[in-house]
Amino acid sequence: MQPAPTPPRRPGTQVPAATRTLRVLRFLAGQPDPVPVDRIARACDLPRSTAYHLLGVMVEEGFVTHLPEEHLYGLGVAAFEVGSGYARQVPLQRIARRALATLVDRTGHNAHLAVLHGRDVLYVLEERAPGRPPLVTDVGVRLPAHLTASGRALLAGLSAAQVRAIFPGPEAMVERTGLGPRTPRALKELLVETRQRGHATEDGEVSEGMASVAAAVRDHNEHPVAGVALTYPVAEVAEAGGVDGPTTVERLAGEVRRTADQLTRRLGGGRAR
Repeated sequence: MQPAPTPPRRPGTQVPAATRTLRVLRFLAGQPDPVPVDRIARACDLPRSTAYHLLGVMVEEGFVTHLPEEHLYGLGVAAFEVGSGYARQVPLQRIARRALATLVDRTGHNAHLAVLHGRDVLYVLEERAPGRPPLVTDVGVRLPAHLTASGRALLAGLSAAQVRAIFPGPEAMVERTGLGPRTPRALKELLVETRQRGHATEDGEVSEGMASVAAAVRDHNEHPVAGVALTYPVAEVAEAGGVDGPTTVERLAGEVRRTADQLTRRLGGGRAR
């Protein structure tokens, strides 16, 4: 007599811990702000003790951030690195290359695409305008996110708790030219201005004599996944604009926002902020 065949197991039943972990990550990714453990346990159908255990391991690995003073949990830096890894791969680069080339044609300045990587931005795509010199923002280069226009555009799309997790104190904030925010409070004020303005800027904080404007590209969950930026010589733009120099910068910023909006729609998101 042949033994009865073993019924097939449902996907995930052989690795319940992995299934529960991914369920928690997906839930946290859909929340606008960090949440308490009871809410996580209910949403993911987990015993409270199991939720605590999973969150503890995920905090150790950097995928979740624990805010003990508020008794809340949110996504950690490692989770953003995973998201940035996806953004660095072929889909985003392929759809962005032509858009950046068009941006360069319209403005005559170098354009680049960067993704958040911990406390840095990683440049994954560059389109150089004819006759323009190379910049420090070459493909593969990492720069401090709080000093770059691309990084500020991305950080402005995160919650205050997420920014605190990335920059918990002044020791996390390096400088290049002596300019830029030196404390989390100064960075918070800068990001508020960025959100109100609708685009990010930097002036001489990465390279002396150079400035940038940037806007964030968002995915279908409205998470910032990349920053589109233009970099230009400060003196040249001021000379071209004369007394109306800021208007010229606004024109460049408008072109950047237009490109970010285009890429956001390609990723299934709404309008870039």
